[in-house]
Amino acid sequence: MIGRLSGILLEKNPPQLLVDCNGVAYDVGVSMSTFYNLPGVGEKVVLLTHMAVREDAHLLYGFGTADERNVFRQLIKITGVGARIALSILSGLSVTELAQAVTLQESGRLTKIPGIGKKTAERLLLELKGKLGADLGAAAGVAHSDSGTDILNALLALGYSDKEAVLAMKQVAPGAGVSDGIKQALKFLSKA
Repeated sequence: MIGRLSGILLEKNPPQLLVDCNGVAYDVGVSMSTFYNLPGVGEKVVLLTHMAVREDAHLLYGFGTADERNVFRQLIKITGVGARIALSILSGLSVTELAQAVTLQESGRLTKIPGIGKKTAERLLLELKGKLGADLGAAAGVAHSDSGTDILNALLALGYSDKEAVLAMKQVAPGAGVSDGIKQALKFLSKA
């Protein structure tokens, strides 16, 4: 397996790159979030990679961060989600935004991505729940406990935006019950 490429960026044709590694040029598929963070043509680039071996091709996918590669690997394990759809998801949502969507079970965020219908979005939410890792959820600022999810859903049902609800959740005392957590969050939101 090829786990990392370090070389000179020869070509940038979204979503494909051509990276020269000591005289051998690799064709690498990347998400748009990785693509936008690349250096210019002719400059040195380092990408973490995932190699997919199929009957008709050996394909290489590149990522700017380990989190993005890990999420890609989780996505391609899901029935009906191939590498192209996984790259599309990572192009439409950051890793943190995807973790938030999964934690809050928001299929609407996923259906906005080209190639993702309602059924696929629901399957993604079901399959990824609990698999994105506590570190990604923490990066999203979302509590993983059942009470945390209930508090978030209550705030969203009351009409607060995702951003407001997540910000209010950061003010809730750890281990607070649902009713106490909602009160604390609403108290914070009333002052904001």
